[in-house]
Amino acid sequence: MIKILFICHGNICRSPMAEFVFLNLVKKAGCESEFEIDSAATSREEIGNPVHPGTLRKLAEQGVPVREHRARQMTRQDYQKYDYLIGMDAQNLRNMLRILGGDPEGKVKLLLDFTGNPRDIADPWYTGNFDATYEDIREGCEALLRKMEKSFLTEH
Repeated sequence: MIKILFICHGNICRSPMAEFVFLNLVKKAGCESEFEIDSAATSREEIGNPVHPGTLRKLAEQGVPVREHRARQMTRQDYQKYDYLIGMDAQNLRNMLRILGGDPEGKVKLLLDFTGNPRDIADPWYTGNFDATYEDIREGCEALLRKMEKSFLTEH
């Protein structure tokens, strides 16, 4: 089982969007049982809050199912539990490494690092552009799944 934790600043916009998009992709690929997928925040600002309405609207528009979600902050223990801890931007990455105390096993990545065009994913909390954020997250999740499929095939 491959365990993936998607991480953003508040865990109400980008990381739950990535969680639900990736979950939808693995369901469609018929490999849902191979994955454990969750999301978390680097900050405490939104702890306990549901997914942002803009994220819910965009996912509904794209036919991506969602599940119950409440924002939580990532912990140092998440490093032991997850195989991949995937942030959305450089600031998330810095905060993740601070919370985790480092990345000795190379588990910490940015989502768009899996694509041919590595870059930050803009936070729609500030931009208001959930469409652009969704397109970046979809691109990253599709690239991540391709990488997982390749590594799964080489291991088995």
